Amino acid sequence: MTEDPLPDGARQDRLVQMGEPPRTLREALAKSLWIVIWLVFLSSPVQDLVSGEHTTRATVAGGIGLAAFVAVYLTLVFRNMGRATADIRTVALMVLALVALAVVLCLTLGPPWLGLFVYVSVACGTAFPLRVSYWTIPLTAVVMLLVGLHAGEKDARDLILLVVLIGFAMTGVRQLVRTTVELRRARATVAQLAANEERLRLARDLHDLLGHSLSLITLKSELAGRMLPDHPEKAAQQVADIEQVSRQALVDVREAVTGYRRPRLAGELAGAQVALTAAGV
Repeated sequence: MTEDPLPDGARQDRLVQMGEPPRTLREALAKSLWIVIWLVFLSSPVQDLVSGEHTTRATVAGGIGLAAFVAVYLTLVFRNMGRATADIRTVALMVLALVALAVVLCLTLGPPWLGLFVYVSVACGTAFPLRVSYWTIPLTAVVMLLVGLHAGEKDARDLILLVVLIGFAMTGVRQLVRTTVELRRARATVAQLAANEERLRLARDLHDLLGHSLSLITLKSELAGRMLPDHPEKAAQQVADIEQVSRQALVDVREAVTGYRRPRLAGELAGAQVALTAAGV
């Protein structure tokens, strides 16, 4: 069995954090990888543009419209994925822009552009609140069906189930991302509270250890100061007691602090080796 050369913290840093912005170029590429999967629905519009069936003006206009659609879609989805919707009006305007572009492109360039409504459904599932997503996703499917029938696409009914299922699937993904972010924040809060509790416990233990000793040192110091002019021998005894109490307090503090120190890696490995030996492994 080979040992992992990376500690847990370093290995965790290499993982892509769900629901968080990328920290490095590698994470940005990893987070953008799933975009390629969804771009499969753009294959039909792109093929339609390069097929040469449209005029040059229509092809250029279609390319500009497609670029605008993709830009609005990516901005909308990545802005709201896993986050609470801050401005519902802005989101609604962007979704309406997607719907308008999809309708215009489908009616002017033909049925191959019906796949754009899949992205509209995804945007409704990721950007809107759940109560809004539950009715905007079926509404998107109905709009797609009407546009498809008007454009002469008889197979538009087959896309309804796809649009609805993908839209509702994205609501689940959105909830998963949001839950992951909340769990990560809760774990960080718990770790911070545990650290604060440890500090308080250490402070209480040090107070219990040093409170009595420091009080005794203070009293004996005052007593030695009073005895010093007339009874130097007794004052010297008090000073010796102060030294003894101080040394004992120092020992107690060192023992208490040592108990809070984490064992070193060598000690942990040695303990694990002893446990494995005892188990007969």
